[in-house]
Amino acid sequence: MRTLGTWSILAFGLLACGRGTAPVANTGGHDAAPEAASPAQPSAFPGESAATQGGSEEGPGKDASSAPTAEALPSPASPPARASAPSAEKKSSGASADEAPRARAESRSSRRPLDVEPERPGLGTTWGETRSSHVTNAPFERASSNPFAVTTIRYNDHSGIAAMTRGASLVDFQTDSAPAAGGAITVRLLDENGSPLPTFVTSGRTLVAGEHGRRYVIEIANRSSNRFEAVVAVDGLDVVDGQTGSFSKRGYLVHPFATVEIDGFRQNMDEVAAFRFGNVRNAYAARKGADRNVGVIGAAFFAERGAQAPWTERELVRREGADPFPGRFASPPIAR
Repeated sequence: MRTLGTWSILAFGLLACGRGTAPVANTGGHDAAPEAASPAQPSAFPGESAATQGGSEEGPGKDASSAPTAEALPSPASPPARASAPSAEKKSSGASADEAPRARAESRSSRRPLDVEPERPGLGTTWGETRSSHVTNAPFERASSNPFAVTTIRYNDHSGIAAMTRGASLVDFQTDSAPAAGGAITVRLLDENGSPLPTFVTSGRTLVAGEHGRRYVIEIANRSSNRFEAVVAVDGLDVVDGQTGSFSKRGYLVHPFATVEIDGFRQNMDEVAAFRFGNVRNAYAARKGADRNVGVIGAAFFAERGAQAPWTERELVRREGADPFPGRFASPPIAR
């Protein structure tokens, strides 16, 4: 994970409804909501219901817990298991001469065509090469077990993006990033050179176009004066432990006006397996046995206990309703 400052901090903390450790990042001065997922759509956080993934942009609730205590770090993500070919068992040579033809005839008659599922098109995220990414622990206590904002990004290759938009021209939908919490937080996918990948917003969805074999990085920028915790999942898998994405997992700590770059599934405190676009069959999630949520990235943001939420619903309504010309007509002078 690259950051714009010195190095990252892996924080430990206490969830609002239970204890847990969280990988969180900090870089000094420059450290390193979504659409609600419908049951028919892939989900970045399959461990949560569609209702809880809505991510209110209003301030978090008051169900905070006691002071944080350090516990064991979550198990890091593990590389996908290699598929092994079934071994053929050699038949015994003790069969009689007339049993052999009968066995061959029965074998031919019992053969059925195999139902082979066609390979899914588009991109998934594979378990890439090992990259250096140092983190340490820092305390963080959530103000609520529910995130105050959630951002969802759906990615695919260029032909897949065109199909997802039903062939509509994407020129009018191009944007720079996926905003959250009224613009206090932005999320972008960067290529291996640090340039933003083509991003489009249409029909309430954020779509990003990638290329097969290319490495990418998830960038989270905090434009507020509060620090928060970001729990991130790729293809339905938490980026820290490689297990099913859930709000109960711990995340990266992002300091005020700082930026964090997450560039792989965490293997330990010093290394990650790079995010690389590949085919769905070779995606990390697919090789772990579930490709249902391939193609979606989610980031859930949690406020710190005692901190003021950067943008409340009331403040957003007031700002959107501001009138540039409140006095349209002359008023009589004040009587003396």
